[in-house]
Amino acid sequence: MYTRTTNEIKVTVVPIYLEEQSNPDMHHFVWAYSIYLENMGERTVQLLNRYWHITDANGGVQEVSGSGVVGEQPVLHAGDNYHYTSGAALRTASGFMVGKYEMSAEDGDHFHIDIPPFSLDSPHQMSRPN
Repeated sequence: MYTRTTNEIKVTVVPIYLEEQSNPDMHHFVWAYSIYLENMGERTVQLLNRYWHITDANGGVQEVSGSGVVGEQPVLHAGDNYHYTSGAALRTASGFMVGKYEMSAEDGDHFHIDIPPFSLDSPHQMSRPN
């Protein structure tokens, strides 16, 4: 589990390697990751956009950005929680992800919250570099 709090929004990430969807012989490794957001502040906020920086064990980078998460732009009132699960695939047996969310507060303030860096590890890697 990986956790970071930015601007009173707590982000927790739990990655899981998906053996049944992976094919190591074809250099295809798949992970699911669950994200838990908690609004620990007093303001109502909305998640507008996401950005991911994904690095594989060979140093290859993928950047992903877009509107919302899993087709939603959730609104979190003070004390609210939001959870979603998504996935990532790499050509190597390990890697890591880091990112940020663009948020909007009810007062019109736009800001970013950090998604903590997290390891994508599989039982097929030779060592655990992450």
